[in-house]
This record gives sequence, structure tokens and C-alpha cells, in this order.
Amino acid sequence: KTVTRTLLCFLLDPSDDEAIEKASENRTAARQDSDSKPAVKKKRKQPTECFLSQPEEKQESAVKAKKRKKKKISDVLQKSAPKPGVPADLQNLLSQHFGENRSVIEIEELKLADSCFLPANDLTHSFSSYLKEICPKWAKLRRNHKEKKSLVMLVLCSSALRSLELIKSMTAFKGDCRVIKLFAKHIKIKEQMNMLEKGMFHIGVGTPGRVKALVEQDALCLNSVKYMILDWNWRDQKLRRMMDIPEIKKETIDLLEKSIIKLCRDGSVKLGLF
Repeated sequence: KTVTRTLLCFLLDPSDDEAIEKASENRTAARQDSDSKPAVKKKRKQPTECFLSQPEEKQESAVKAKKRKKKKISDVLQKSAPKPGVPADLQNLLSQHFGENRSVIEIEELKLADSCFLPANDLTHSFSSYLKEICPKWAKLRRNHKEKKSLVMLVLCSSALRSLELIKSMTAFKGDCRVIKLFAKHIKIKEQMNMLEKGMFHIGVGTPGRVKALVEQDALCLNSVKYMILDWNWRDQKLRRMMDIPEIKKETIDLLEKSIIKLCRDGSVKLGLF
């Protein structure tokens, strides 16, 4: 304030003393007025909380709902009532598999007559009782079989463990006939080739992949096979049948197309769905 007043004294003439006094009086009056007015308190802004918008929550819940609605094959099969397999099921499976890549004439050649099939399991049989029903003359067939690298009966299933179960459950049927394990788990293919070459076996139980490999390497001949049984109705821990597993399905169909269907049409092999 002193500096301002001295500057005004230098800038103004002495004749303007009255103006200077009036200006100072106006400033003091203004200060008094400002002091007399109550101080206005500034309002503090209250902190705001952040919330996710409702539409995003709905979108997230919708995505979760969609993920939950996705069904697995085991869920579908678990709800379906067990139905025994029939020859028409195999015929439909072959038609669907070859329908896109084959002509009508080629598909007709893959069809099998009803006479090519054995009676299907109605889900009341054990494996031994089923084999006794479809093959009442087994003792005679077993005695007449003397060829190596061949079998009288071939049983295809989905896994090595299932093969062992079937071998144990056919004890009442097989008698003293020889059974060979035709799966890949813990058994090398060369061992199986040597066994088939040196020994004589009546029944082979295994997976279609290993049987197909043995046939392709000429270690196993299917010309003497009289019965081929597909473990059609059994389901694993995931409730899948053998034809519900893509790899097993493809290998089984390949084996049927390359060897079995022709033998069935010639009348030398009968197909059974257990």
C-alpha cells in the first residue's frame, strides 16, 4: 500500500491531493464492506463411488448363461433311454458316413441284407449267453479250425480294458479254445504277429485300430472268420458307445469297408451287435 501511494505521489501533481485522499477513502470503505460480509464457505464435493453399469452385467450374465447351456455328448446320452442296437443303426451309420463322398451306386454296394446279421442283443444277455444263442454249434467250429493267422470269431470293442472285460466274461462260452488279445496297450504289434504266425487261435478280441493294422500287414487273414461281433451297446465312463468315439468309429468303418462287408455279402461272415 505504501508503494502504491508513493507511486501516485510521483505520478500526480500536488494539486491533486484531494483526488488522492478521495481514492484512499474509497479503498478503506471497500475494505470495511468486505470485512463486514460473512465469509462464504466452499462446499466440498462428496466423493462419488464407481459402479458398473447394468447393461454390462446383463451381457456378462448372458455370456455365462450361453456357456452353461453348451451340452456335452455325455449329457445328451445320459438323458436318453438305453435302446438296443439293431441292424438298421449300422446301415444308417454307413450311409451317413459315406453319403457326402460316394455316389448312390457305391452306397448301395455298402448296404447289407438282413440275412447278413445275427440276432441283436436285447440288453438282457451276458456276453457268454449271447454268444451261446448266436453260435449254438461253436464246439464243432472250434474243432474244425486249424488255420494259422486266422480266427473263427472276431470281437471289436472300444478299448483295451473293455477287451479284457469281455474275455473274462466269455469263460462259460469259450471252453478250451484259445483267445488272442488284439489291442495296442502294453502289447507290441510284432508280438501279436509272431503269435498269429506260430499259434492257432479261435477268438480274437480287440480294438478296430490294431485289427486293421494286422490285416494291412498280412498278419491276420479274415477269410476264415465266421462271426464278427461289435460291442455296440456298452458305454464307458463318459457314457459313450464305441460308435460315439470318432477314432473308433472311423477305424471300424474302414475295416468294414475294406474286408468285412464283402465277406458278409458273400455269405461267409455274420455280423452281431452286442
